Amino acid sequence: MGREFNVVVERDAEGFYVASVPTLHGCHTQARSLDELMERIKEAISLCLEVQGETGDSLDFVGVQRVRLAS
Repeated sequence: MGREFNVVVERDAEGFYVASVPTLHGCHTQARSLDELMERIKEAISLCLEVQGETGDSLDFVGVQRVRLAS
């Protein structure tokens, strides 16, 4: 049975999609398309697990909230 990870996907100013995995410190990648991004983040997750070792408890996804700070 495979493991599941929550992946946060954003788009930067140049139009690249950026993915990060909150439970794996430093696990992130970028790509021009979402399909390519998903392949790359799977590879990044595998590499992070190889380097960092298996992680313990995973977090349950609750949601995403955008917060604006006053200037």
